[in-house]
Formats: sequence, structure tokens, C-alpha cells
Amino acid sequence: MNKRKFLKNLAGGSAGIAFAGLSSNIIASCSPSTKSADGEKASVTSAGKLFFSISLAEWSLHKALKANEMTNLDFIKMARTEFGIGAVEYVNQFFKDKAQDKAYLAEMNKIAADNDVKNVLIMIDGEGSLGASDSAERTKAIENHYKWVEAAKELGCHSIRVNARGNGSFEEVAKNAVDGLGRLSEFAKDYGIGVIVENHGGPSSNGEWLAGVMAQINMENCGTLPDFGNFCIERADGKCVDEYDRYKGVTELMPYAKGVSAKSHDFDSEGNEIHTDYAKMLGIVKAAGYTGHIGIEYEGSKLGEIEGIKATKALLERVGSAV
Repeated sequence: MNKRKFLKNLAGGSAGIAFAGLSSNIIASCSPSTKSADGEKASVTSAGKLFFSISLAEWSLHKALKANEMTNLDFIKMARTEFGIGAVEYVNQFFKDKAQDKAYLAEMNKIAADNDVKNVLIMIDGEGSLGASDSAERTKAIENHYKWVEAAKELGCHSIRVNARGNGSFEEVAKNAVDGLGRLSEFAKDYGIGVIVENHGGPSSNGEWLAGVMAQINMENCGTLPDFGNFCIERADGKCVDEYDRYKGVTELMPYAKGVSAKSHDFDSEGNEIHTDYAKMLGIVKAAGYTGHIGIEYEGSKLGEIEGIKATKALLERVGSAV
């Protein structure tokens, strides 16, 4: 069954996973609250009061980190001193061997406390496919994530961000992702940690598909991390050949959101992101009742990483205060 036929069947109720009736009203009535996952209050800027708080995703500085120009520990302090941002979203690959190093995690906590920085979440990659078709492989991936749940608890984060990847048809990956994510969420529940899924390529970049997976899991601590720009479902020769509408996708994912990622690449002369209408996107986020963190994730190349982060922050403050 190809993905278009599968999605058509979802709407008609004939698929093996009951995704029918995913209107915004129905989703909102049966899904977790979209209020802040950690009770964070909205930010106040010189432009006015924002309905959300700004955080900084570590991936925004991945070039400097990979070039060993800075470390994961430097990132924590830099968020405050360079950008005036008081909340951070870690990426596990930049402290991959430290998940169970209590001394290192304690040092992270100390630096965060010394700089009045809140640890928000850890983005997890490279720990296996939670939607793998092979049950043993899927179980191994689930167990690989346990140490990051424990690390998130140690750091005072509210969630870990995971991927809903797998092999097979849309229907097959959905079935296996419901199992993998559900079992991981059961483990994380005892730690008070959320398991949140980003639209991050493949089926997960189809908003209807990922919202359907969330509806099937139906657990308070399992949700989404809508990213403004990650809606390419399929690539060929380095180009996106199947892209989902980003505004439709974010609308579908917001009822389950426990975090939001403000993706940015390029800006025009007035400071607007040229690929995403931030006023429209933030309007969608606000309409969903979300009041948590929106994480800056700059991935452009025309501006340096520091300049790109600052441009994204300025855009969020300017547009966010007007929405």
C-alpha cells in the first residue's frame, strides 16, 4: 500500500490504525494539553510580552561544535552571555558518552544554575529506530533511549526528543512506531519525562501521519515537537521531491506539542525568514493555546551561526509580540 492510498484510507477508516476524524476539534479533545510542559512563564522583551518563552537549540551551533571551536559546556554559558537566552535544548551527539556520567551532568547543572539557564530537553539521535519492523531491533532502540531519559531527569529537562523512524510502508511504520514510542513513554512516565517526536523526515514529516500516531498512543507524556521547516518526506539527488505543507503540518501537530522548533535559514532585508511566514506560523502556535518554549534552530549558511541565531531571536521577539 503506497502512502497516498494509506492516508486516503485513514480518512475513510479502513486502515488498520484508526486515525479517522482527525479534525482539529477532535484532536484537541482527546490529546494532551498544549500548555507549557514545564510551567514556564511567557517572556517579556523590549518589544512587548510574548506568549511563549525562547530557548536555544544546540544544533544552531553544530558547525562550531563539530569543529571543536566550542564544547557542550561552553554552549550552556554562551546561551546566556552571547544571546541573552535563559533556556537550552541539548543535542545528545555533543555529549554522547556522558549520558551516565553523573559528575559531568552535575557540571552541566552547575553551569546552567550559575548562568540562570534552564535545561529544557535533550534531542536524541543515533540510538536506533523506534519504528523498526524487527521487534528485537525495536526493543534495542527503546532500551538505548533509557539512559537519555535518566539523563534528562538528572538535568531537570521536561522531555527527550526522539524520532519516529522505521522501515516499510506508512502503515507498517505507524504500527511499529506506536509500539516503540508507547513502550518508551511507559518507561519515561516513571521519571516524569516526556517523549516528544519531531517531524524529521520520512513519514514523520507528514503531519496527518504523526498526529495519527499520537492519537493511537494517547499518553499524557508522549507528544510532538513541531518544527517549522522539517516537512520534506522524500529526497532524491539531494533535493526534496515530496514536501508536506508546513502550515498544515504544524496545525495538525500543535494539539500534541510539548515543544516547538523555530527553524530558520535565510532572511530578507527586513529580517524576515524567506522560507517561513513567522507571523502565520506563530499565529498557528498561539491559536493552539501553547505557552511553552519555542527553540531557535538556525541552519543557514549565508549568515554565521552567531548572526543567524541573533536574527532568529529578533524575528521571534518582533513577530511574537505582535501576534
